Amino acid sequence: MADQVEVVHYTDPSCPWAYSAEPFMRALEWRYGDGLAWRLVTIGLREDTADLERRGTTPASRVDGWRWFSETFGMPLLTTPRGRLVASGRMCRAVKAAGLQGDAAQRGMLRAVRMAWFTSLHLLDEDGAFAELGASVPGLDPERLIRDLADPAVEDAYQADRAEARSAAGVGDPAIAQDRAALFDGGARFTAPSLIFRHEGRTLVAGGFQSFEAYDVCVANLAPHLPRRPQPTPAELLAAYPQGLTTAEVAQVCRDRNDPADLPGTEAELARLADAGTVRRSPIGDDQSLWHTAA
Repeated sequence: MADQVEVVHYTDPSCPWAYSAEPFMRALEWRYGDGLAWRLVTIGLREDTADLERRGTTPASRVDGWRWFSETFGMPLLTTPRGRLVASGRMCRAVKAAGLQGDAAQRGMLRAVRMAWFTSLHLLDEDGAFAELGASVPGLDPERLIRDLADPAVEDAYQADRAEARSAAGVGDPAIAQDRAALFDGGARFTAPSLIFRHEGRTLVAGGFQSFEAYDVCVANLAPHLPRRPQPTPAELLAAYPQGLTTAEVAQVCRDRNDPADLPGTEAELARLADAGTVRRSPIGDDQSLWHTAA
């Protein structure tokens, strides 16, 4: 599609800020559809957990640190700690391995890994966990995924992503100005989630966690003529997402212009639809819901 806006999405499946911004990503996807051409760049926040262990971080303290995000932004959380600390490097490699099966498979695997990181006890550096998650991604072959994890092309793609994410100086200066980039000796790294929007030689940078309106205004300024879909009903929205959506995601996408996301009202409406057989609910996290179309 010649008139698409390119969106470069810098993210890491282990980042709670990126997880909290998932409702905004769904709203962008719905509003602009094929008008946005997404390119995923995995940051790879950690290759091992040695630094966390030196600081006294434990699986329990990590979960405690995520509670604020869940309480503030409404995404589900399992507060039972994992059996051990896990770094995100191999999660990112699994996402890149899924990318060998297509962009949709890559996005689906990122979604599956991110959701599992915050709502399950999976040890997300083990092949068995990736195979199980891969089986839940429409169109993805989990056996091939595990084979591809050993493919040198996957390692090359991941290392290229890591290098790009750590080259924020220059194009990412707006993110640095907003204190939404991580500085290190000799450079800067994009924080998750950072979005770079490009269209017809113009670039806008939304570094780090931003509101949906910040992302939306970037697209509107670059391509004001781009078609925009109106807010859907919850049932219409869920039909487009076979992996399911959280209450917070449905609330964000389905809210009226200028209205805040109404999580309690959305939960009540989804429960009503579930009673009517239009949608179905799966438990996730401590006591929250993942919603799917019943069709």
